Amino acid sequence: MQLYHHPLCPHSRFVRLILAEYGIEAELIEERACERRREFLLLDPAGRTPVLVDDDGTVVPGAGVIAEYLDETKGAVAGAARLMPRGVRERVETRRLTEWFNGKFFDEVTNWLVTEKVYKRFASAENGGAPDMDVVRVARANIRYHMRYVGYLSGARNWLAGASLTYADFAAAAHISCADYLGDAPWDEDETAKHWYQRIKSRPAFRPLLADRAAGTIPGPCYADLDF
Repeated sequence: MQLYHHPLCPHSRFVRLILAEYGIEAELIEERACERRREFLLLDPAGRTPVLVDDDGTVVPGAGVIAEYLDETKGAVAGAARLMPRGVRERVETRRLTEWFNGKFFDEVTNWLVTEKVYKRFASAENGGAPDMDVVRVARANIRYHMRYVGYLSGARNWLAGASLTYADFAAAAHISCADYLGDAPWDEDETAKHWYQRIKSRPAFRPLLADRAAGTIPGPCYADLDF
């Protein structure tokens, strides 16, 4: 199995966390989507990470499609550790929150932070350049109410979507981890959200992410610290 990813692509991190939680090994192939390599576009004409290529050659593009594919092919044998609950209402809530973080959080926070602070370094002269700090400041403001929402959810439930660990937790953690890497996670905003993140950050599945280093960037001071 191969995963085309970028170290600071939050959707790639989401899939990596799922694979690690399920104990599935995959060859990680770093892809700079902005380069629009022909070989990568043949796998996914949309030209976005992540893209999973299974052992039998099945190409699965996009975080949401990959998550559903892994649930259909690996979830049943995971038993109680399955990341998509069995109950209909619980599945709806898991999908709602997964989309909240992979969609809304991405649009309002991580896309701006990662694009301005990381992707622009490798973009063409037309699209690259110094970070637009006005955009970064908006993202830093937006993340605060998302952190309060995480705190609200984790304060009322065992995990974000309910009683068990689900895709929703890993979607939230993937995006927050990118902000944390870039030094933009406001851990003073909500203590309950911080405690939830400490729980999930301590899982073995998180260790490969904490060892990540993206070219030209240095992680924030508490990025790899489990007791921050």
